[in-house]
Amino acid sequence: MSPTLVIFGIAALAALCIAGLGFAFVGKDDKASKRVASVAGPSRKRGSGLENVEAEATDKRRKQVQETLKTLEQKQKAQQKITLRTRIERAGLQMTARNFYMLSATAGLSLLAILSLSGFSAITAILAGFVGALGLPRWILNFLIKRRQNAFLEEFANAIDVIVRGVKSGLPINDCMRIISNEAAEPVRTEFRDLVEGQKLGVSLDQGLLKVYERMPLAEVNFFQIVLAIQQKSGGNLAEALGNLSKVLRDRKKMRAKIQAVSQEAKSSAAIIGALPPGVMGVLYLTAPDYLMPLLTTRPGNMIIVGGLIWMSIGILVMRKMINFNF
Repeated sequence: MSPTLVIFGIAALAALCIAGLGFAFVGKDDKASKRVASVAGPSRKRGSGLENVEAEATDKRRKQVQETLKTLEQKQKAQQKITLRTRIERAGLQMTARNFYMLSATAGLSLLAILSLSGFSAITAILAGFVGALGLPRWILNFLIKRRQNAFLEEFANAIDVIVRGVKSGLPINDCMRIISNEAAEPVRTEFRDLVEGQKLGVSLDQGLLKVYERMPLAEVNFFQIVLAIQQKSGGNLAEALGNLSKVLRDRKKMRAKIQAVSQEAKSSAAIIGALPPGVMGVLYLTAPDYLMPLLTTRPGNMIIVGGLIWMSIGILVMRKMINFNF
């Protein structure tokens, strides 16, 4: 046998050996990869199944929250009509609409009689009577409503803290509300007392909170109503949710105080500018009445006074719009 054939035979055997070893290692890797895939496949499927369940639960909770918010908005829109009785309840007055109308008529007639007996003209007395019957009582009613709402906001965050501490200690929310109705400051105590008494008569918590929001149309009460409604529908940690709400209410209170402090300079300037013309007129009437009498006794003077009052009213309204912040 020639040496060339021997060399080719050795090379072929070496190539076959190398190919066999490579096939053996590749086969082992394929089998190992198949084994790993068979082991990892079911766990991956199980993991994706858990993720799907969590995603479905999240979507379901989101839908429940959206439905709850939509229901609350529909109920609030249905109760947007504000009657005189509702305004009297918001002011915290114990009277009927009939008594309010009687008091308004009495105030108007009294002012009409006083100005008529004081020597003013009939037109002036009639206009003053209309103001006393229609404008003054409603202004007083709005003032009482605003003052009561401010007092409610001062105490509402503390009332929510009472509920948070009670829920954390194991008390039901109804007992926490009963504590607030007995120990909180006014007008929070009265509102929660009406809520608790309504629940004793069979009124649900949602309906009772809607009544509270009807008497106290504040964003803070709306937040409280939404938190309780969502917790009842979809569950969750009530103490944590109310704790976050209490923090939000206190932050809003701080922001409100900061805005009032920053805008106080503009309000003081507007008050001084608005009070300056009538103040100067009063001083002139006391020191030099003859100099001021033509404005009061002549027709051109009366027209000047009316024009000045109109322009003053426009200026006061513009300044009020500029310094009145909605927050």
